[in-house]
Amino acid sequence: MRKLINLILSVGMIFNFAILGCAQEKEETMKQEKAIVAGGCFWCTESVFKDVPGVISAVSGYTGGKGENPTYEQVSSGRTGHYEAVEVTFDPSQISYEDVLNVFWRDIDPTDTSGQFADRGSQYHTAIFYLNDEQKRISEDSKAKLQASGNFSKPIATQILKASKFYPAEEYHQDYSEKQPVHYKQYRAGSGREAFVKEKWGDIKNICPLPRKGSSSSVNFPNYTKPPEEVIKNKLTPLQYHVTQEEGTEPAFRNEYWDNHREGIYVDVASGEPLFSSKDKYDSGTGWPSFDKPLEPGNIIEKKDKKLFVERTEVRSKHGDSHLGHVFEDGPASTGLRYCMNSASLRFIPKEDLEKEGYGQYKKLFEKK
Repeated sequence: MRKLINLILSVGMIFNFAILGCAQEKEETMKQEKAIVAGGCFWCTESVFKDVPGVISAVSGYTGGKGENPTYEQVSSGRTGHYEAVEVTFDPSQISYEDVLNVFWRDIDPTDTSGQFADRGSQYHTAIFYLNDEQKRISEDSKAKLQASGNFSKPIATQILKASKFYPAEEYHQDYSEKQPVHYKQYRAGSGREAFVKEKWGDIKNICPLPRKGSSSSVNFPNYTKPPEEVIKNKLTPLQYHVTQEEGTEPAFRNEYWDNHREGIYVDVASGEPLFSSKDKYDSGTGWPSFDKPLEPGNIIEKKDKKLFVERTEVRSKHGDSHLGHVFEDGPASTGLRYCMNSASLRFIPKEDLEKEGYGQYKKLFEKK
């Protein structure tokens, strides 16, 4: 009898664990996150997220103003303070919050301070509404990255604001591009948005590392990561390994790029992520390549360094976690900063090779105006 009871208890425990495991697996499968962005007319912003892998839904609505349950007529008057916005629900295992913002950026004019294209007024201003501190950090990094990309000569005006309650818009506004495809296409083209997007980004939206569903593009968008240890050892020279992985320093005036005057960009020698541009390089007299600002601030990490008994600020790459050098506050007047880098941490891509090396989005930096 005791054996039978133990057997029943064991089976019951296994059954309970199975149920718990299934529930946990279902919970992980159902994991979702939200993003709220305002890009002018919500018909357009909603439509660009429809076919993005990892996006579960995109809902047009209103946020950021006073009063509950605003109507389209109230918001369009510009007196409630609400923005036309879109709430994007996405699967973070398939698309990151940063990449959701990348999709958003390449369908707006982020330098417009009074609306978007044909739509004028505060209700059509662009904004990112962050839902937590991590989204705030990513939003600020993403905005800085866009500003540094060189795609826009004017300042990025899109605001980053704390999210307030989101109100879904009326049903006839939802999925408008599908319900009224002819009118939607006429509006999108007539407003000037379509032409602007094509002029800025072309058919390949280089700032967005995600191909659209059904895209026939053969372009491989980069996903910068630190290679495995054995790959790094085989890929890097002893000096490159010592500098990037062991926080070493190369000799001044006896390194590859201290006196390099060619036009192009500098990337992490291990991960390939873009870091600096020749347009921001200057002769600091120190014997190491020096820059007054990064090309991609989002790819730069700064840490306190007390190894030499004097506190300095170490610079590392975000994705490759390579030691690059240090930043000092004795740079030129443009920024006051000197990013003093090791050549051994960098790989130089000349402007004529940017396209074939997969960095075609930076060609605009070196076009004569």
